[in-house]
Amino acid sequence: MDFFINTDQASTASPKAPGVGNAMMRFIDAGAFNASRGIYTGAFDTEAMLYRTREQLSELFDAPRLKNVTFSSGVTLAINALLYGILEKGDHVITRAMEHNAVIRPLAQLCEEGRIDFSTAMADEEGRLDPERISDLIRPQTKLVLITAASNVVGTCLPIREIGKICRERGILFAVDSAQAAGTFPISMRDDHIDALAITGHKGLMGPQGVGALLLSDAAAGLIKPLVCGGTGSFSQLETMPEPLPDRLEAGTLPLPAIAGLNRALDWIEETGLTNIHKHKADLTAQFLRRVNKMPEIRVFGISDPEDREGRVAVVSLQADGMDPSELSQHLSEAGVLTRVGLHCAPRAHQTIASYPEGTVRFSFAYSHSLPDIDKVADILKSIVQTS
Repeated sequence: MDFFINTDQASTASPKAPGVGNAMMRFIDAGAFNASRGIYTGAFDTEAMLYRTREQLSELFDAPRLKNVTFSSGVTLAINALLYGILEKGDHVITRAMEHNAVIRPLAQLCEEGRIDFSTAMADEEGRLDPERISDLIRPQTKLVLITAASNVVGTCLPIREIGKICRERGILFAVDSAQAAGTFPISMRDDHIDALAITGHKGLMGPQGVGALLLSDAAAGLIKPLVCGGTGSFSQLETMPEPLPDRLEAGTLPLPAIAGLNRALDWIEETGLTNIHKHKADLTAQFLRRVNKMPEIRVFGISDPEDREGRVAVVSLQADGMDPSELSQHLSEAGVLTRVGLHCAPRAHQTIASYPEGTVRFSFAYSHSLPDIDKVADILKSIVQTS
């Protein structure tokens, strides 16, 4: 295909931040040495790269201390490590009825195993959540509240600071899935009262697939047990996992080339500025909404107001009258517009917004897009729905 505009950025950022591929290749070409496994220059260089990337993540998200930044393969493993590492038999968890399966499936499995119980706070049809709905579900056994900072289906942001304050006041751990929010708007573990922040590197952070992190408060760090056990290159005389973090949660060889790419992506975010990134993506989303709101054949799910720039990220889900979402997505693809169609690994979200079981066509935008790109996408969409 000679022409295409990739509006499936919520799945994975593409293209990545400038220099990510080169950083990964440089690491591999330089020897790809492991950290903590040798007393030579290459091993020390890798250790320095790991330290710097932890430092970048700690600074970007206001983690309480560097050792509480632990690497994972992404949000999914980070959430599993958190839930299996902290929850005990009889514990109760609160989540939201808009969550991705990265949250719902491990909770459901723990529930099936008879270890925990969980409740879901209902959102409205725009994906908004009143923090008091969390308060209403708290029990004496409630140990954790786990929610997504921004919906991967409709882009609606959650009031994480208000929810975090409720959790802090009630002595409950607060965890956030930042998959669609990290790299788009500020998240502060300190100011938002977050005890566990699950991060993926390949979406808004503009890094490669296969790397993420779990950032912990001191309270959560004191409770968590390792999900995966093995070599760490440290405390090798022990037959049990080392107690200090990050070693306790980093068994085996880390995805070092991906971390090198994430390191460069985080440099780019710092150079570009989170405020600039958020403003540009908000401009793109507002322009798209202005255009589609003028198309009577289109139904937008979630927040459709172009002026609500703080309540959403750059994700828009829609349906076209008389056309199956898969058919619409196929026509768009043939015209050079890449989208995501279906339930987006979040069936409860679609049940909440009344788009279940057919799902929606999801558009998601990147910093690399321009306003003319958005107009081109809207023109193509308009042409398809008016001729169908």
